[in-house]
Amino acid sequence: MRTRVAALAALLALLLSMTRATAITKGGIRDAGEHPMVGQLVFYVPDALPSPYGADQPGGWFSCSGTLLSGTVVVTAGHCTFAIGLDSVSTTTEENRFTAEGGNGTGGNDVWFSLNEDDDHWDGWPLTFDDDGNLNFPTQQARYEARRDFLNGNPLWVRGTSFPHPEYDDRAFYIHDAGVVELDEAQPGPYARIPTTDYLERYAGRRNEHRFEVVGYGLERAHPIFEIGGDTRMKAEPRLLNLVSNPKKTYIQLSNNPVTGGTCFGDSGGPTFDGTNSRLVVAIKSFRYSPNCTRVGGACRL
Repeated sequence: MRTRVAALAALLALLLSMTRATAITKGGIRDAGEHPMVGQLVFYVPDALPSPYGADQPGGWFSCSGTLLSGTVVVTAGHCTFAIGLDSVSTTTEENRFTAEGGNGTGGNDVWFSLNEDDDHWDGWPLTFDDDGNLNFPTQQARYEARRDFLNGNPLWVRGTSFPHPEYDDRAFYIHDAGVVELDEAQPGPYARIPTTDYLERYAGRRNEHRFEVVGYGLERAHPIFEIGGDTRMKAEPRLLNLVSNPKKTYIQLSNNPVTGGTCFGDSGGPTFDGTNSRLVVAIKSFRYSPNCTRVGGACRL
């Protein structure tokens, strides 16, 4: 599951490689109930490739983080809402598929949200392979139906419908990397808030030691041959590195530091709060520059 929590992208327009779906890294700590409005999303993308089952069986499950703005509205990243299936059916056209030309797939309802803080909302998740390495399900549709039924029958998960930003483009996801999920059932507060226009400009033009607070369910560490953590709500306090972005005012850069913590796979869509003890979400996690979740991470401005 966690090996597929993040879609990977190389952006040729940037000098540094940026990778989507950025878990709170080493240096972060358990959230311990501080942000009850932050939850985990799991969703099904019918068009996703490459597939471990071959090109004739596309489709995959992914997870992100998100934040309640009201009882039914979750704000998250655009790439966490794009191309989500509608009862397992693709929401992108055949000519403009998720893995090829991009496309603004909207309205998918194969997305679920959980506010559970530890990882027991995954207990009973239908696994692809048994202990002997044999497939538990003969087809992608059978896997979809087993996982849909598990999620629909688990009170820790609630289903929703996804809506990417109207200008979201998967080929340049970082420009409008925002979206919402509208839940079928209202969830209890407290809820987060979003800022007024140009709110972040107060931190421009000077070195600033103001600490933001990031929250998410991603990995704590990622390496080529192993990973640590995931599926548990964590928090960290990164420092703002830069407000400058291209295009202007689209994202901010935050430190991924072993001391203060940062973000990693599975934290995409999670909130960047304006300081500790704040419920003001000024940005949502979008990408990071390093495959090991170090150095710098980027967040889409709200």
